[in-house]
Amino acid sequence: MADMDWPGCAKSLKGVILDMCGVLYDSGEGDGVAIQGSVEAVKKLKTCGLQLRFCTNETQANREKFVAKLGRLGFDISVPEVFSPAPAAVAVLKERGLRPHLLVYDGLLPEFDTVDKTNPNCVVIGDAADKFSYENLNEAFRVLLGLEKPVLLSLGQGRYYKETDGLKLDVGVYMKALEYACDLKAEVIGKPSPMFFQSVLDDMGLQPHEVLMIGDDLVSDVGGAQNCGMKGVQVRTGKYRPSDERHATVTADGTVDNLAQAVDLILNQRN
Repeated sequence: MADMDWPGCAKSLKGVILDMCGVLYDSGEGDGVAIQGSVEAVKKLKTCGLQLRFCTNETQANREKFVAKLGRLGFDISVPEVFSPAPAAVAVLKERGLRPHLLVYDGLLPEFDTVDKTNPNCVVIGDAADKFSYENLNEAFRVLLGLEKPVLLSLGQGRYYKETDGLKLDVGVYMKALEYACDLKAEVIGKPSPMFFQSVLDDMGLQPHEVLMIGDDLVSDVGGAQNCGMKGVQVRTGKYRPSDERHATVTADGTVDNLAQAVDLILNQRN
């Protein structure tokens, strides 16, 4: 059942931001699986006059490959509509003259082709999946420990995400390990970073109160959006767990069974 308090904001909405993994689809073997009703829900949003963007912490492929995968699942999404941490990280690296040691998934490496990686003076960590070996984590640890002013950039801080065969540890777990070992605080690029959400709002040309975020992660999606002045709705798909609705610090503006239900509630309010 849906929390029916939130849809009233739909009348004044000008834009919607959607999380992807856990909202549109569940990742897993091959391209993963589209969540029931999500393909049609995206189509409805694209034809109702609202601006639509997709905000993801996906860091196992570049945006082009990621969008192509979603296309094979039936979604009509273009690369410019997708905001992910890697391009934002590249901009930060260039602006600050940072040369990264990369602990990321192999499929993401091309995103950093334009960045100088000689003699690293920082570490960038993403969801490296099987690359999160002791050897690779220890190498990143040694790079950081050898720097006078160590800088750790993390492409998100999620604790876990859902694949078709169950929950998997996310980048935040390994980020925390390096923070603890090196006695430092990582800079998060991606959700729930206010800078990341603001870049999406700037691209839409909209104010926070004009935009709704829909995601399955209560802290990164809903809480991150709320911290920027947006409303945040959580879906009971993906990584959602019933305990989320009793979270100590974050309460969703609404909770719905899935994206299809959220979209129907929005459109009903606007008609």
